[in-house]
Amino acid sequence: MFAYQNKMSKKDLKFNSKTIHGGQHPDKAYGAVMPPIYQTSTYAQSTPGGHMGFEYSRSANPTRTALENSLASIENGQYGLAFASGLSAIDAVIKLLNPGDEVVSTNDLYGGSYRLFKQVFEKYGITFHFIGMQSLDAIASHINDKTKLIWVETPTNPMMNVIDIVGVSKLAKEHDLLLAVDNTFATPYLQRPLDLGADIVMHSATKYLGGHSDVVVGALVVNDKDLADKLYFIQNASGAVCGPMDSFLTLRGIKTLHVRMQRHCENGKAIAEYLANNPKIEKVYWPGFETHPNHDIAKSQMDDFGGMISFVPKGSSYEDAIKIVEKLQVFTLAESLGGVESLAGHPASMTHASIPKEEREKSGVVDALIRLSVGIEDVDDLILDLEQAIG
Repeated sequence: MFAYQNKMSKKDLKFNSKTIHGGQHPDKAYGAVMPPIYQTSTYAQSTPGGHMGFEYSRSANPTRTALENSLASIENGQYGLAFASGLSAIDAVIKLLNPGDEVVSTNDLYGGSYRLFKQVFEKYGITFHFIGMQSLDAIASHINDKTKLIWVETPTNPMMNVIDIVGVSKLAKEHDLLLAVDNTFATPYLQRPLDLGADIVMHSATKYLGGHSDVVVGALVVNDKDLADKLYFIQNASGAVCGPMDSFLTLRGIKTLHVRMQRHCENGKAIAEYLANNPKIEKVYWPGFETHPNHDIAKSQMDDFGGMISFVPKGSSYEDAIKIVEKLQVFTLAESLGGVESLAGHPASMTHASIPKEEREKSGVVDALIRLSVGIEDVDDLILDLEQAIG
């Protein structure tokens, strides 16, 4: 094992190997293959300032550091940061800004992100512009000398819109802006935004990275040291860090990310095609369709199309949508996504309830929309479940 490490840098590993080995080393104490759960708040010092690299677990913890190194590795970044939730990771990014600064954000985004932007940070003098980002010209028209950040989700939640990361990154660089990309839906298995020109990658690691619906964790990955230092300062100063047990579970989840995502993608394709051919379904949103507005962009920046799908039943009836999600038996009606089990959600009343109805519907989040997180069960069982629920 150690001879192998000497011959080949772990930075040279392909993605499927990075999920297991990237940024990881046997534990120094006893050679444990998996990092121990260092369930400690503080560390002994031989003299003031004389320690072994760790002083206090808000600032750093060996288990969290192992996770942060793994996060950086799979996103092809230099610096990883792990947080108590995806929203606390976003919170740290917005804390890079000052009163009077402006942010251009996609209008089709997770409801919690919208709530954080509008109801927490706007009162501190930061202005947010929520726009459709299918057109680079539309983004450019909202940039002015106060703009400091472009916030992108792709694919978006829940409309599965695809945004051209390379195009937006060029625009950001022309105007000396930061570009942050929420990569939760795609994961680095499908898409690596830093390679495409982004400055910051954000994950709700609660979702696909953890993969088992048993943790709440957030993540940031960057390449620039100055930017990393600012974010590490905010992470430590604000204190929204994930604990060692959640770090351990997320790191364990990452080790199977590649095999899980392969099945998510396979099942997602089959479910999307089933729904598209079902006469009782009016619209299906999935970036793998050639009819998807930005399918060509998806093909160029993603390695596959993922397991997230949204659809509207024929007639766009709210009542019909509720009946469908209530009748599902293999799919579980629940918040969240990205676990091994298939989940169904009703965005208007669940994940996006914090967005006013008028704003929701502008981006297509109508009351009849259903969102699926297709898991890794047998796809025939999933299709039969949808069939009995749709009727």
